[in-house]
Amino acid sequence: MQKTIYYLPGRGGRLTSGLGMALKERGYSVFGREISGAFQKLSFTDQVNVVASDLLTDFCNDDSLLVANSFGAYFFLHAQAQTLPFKGKVLLLSPIVGESSREETLANFIPPRADELQKVFMSGNYPAPRRCEIHVGSEDWQSGPANVLKIASSIGANFYIVSGVGHELGKEYVARVLDSWLES
Repeated sequence: MQKTIYYLPGRGGRLTSGLGMALKERGYSVFGREISGAFQKLSFTDQVNVVASDLLTDFCNDDSLLVANSFGAYFFLHAQAQTLPFKGKVLLLSPIVGESSREETLANFIPPRADELQKVFMSGNYPAPRRCEIHVGSEDWQSGPANVLKIASSIGANFYIVSGVGHELGKEYVARVLDSWLES
């Protein structure tokens, strides 16, 4: 029987291409939510509730695998905040964890309910996934390595900063991470 991975791509990502295709090429069935179509039309709260329901219904055992990228990781972090700790393994790549800004261009990014997520993390009551690994680029202003490090520390996640890259970690790097993470 083919093992299934729950995958949450970032905005514009697909379950059938990019990272989703890389997971399929490694012999996994991919299930998840794309930020498109009917799912995209839902309110943010309803999107988070759908992800939480998926996790509680089909991915609530020790063998469950979850990969989330960018804004998909933001959905997972919010869904996890309202459920039991994820029992399986979690891999977050360039996760959005809240508000961020880039001084050089005066760009700001404030995702929905950013303050709520930060409060839950800082309260010490976040239901941390049991096994979590997080990778972020050293130049990633959208995720912000310092912000991600705070989150990783608060939930006991293994944390890796990829030197010299931004939000896109690079195909070769992600391929190595996937191979290592899937084998462990």
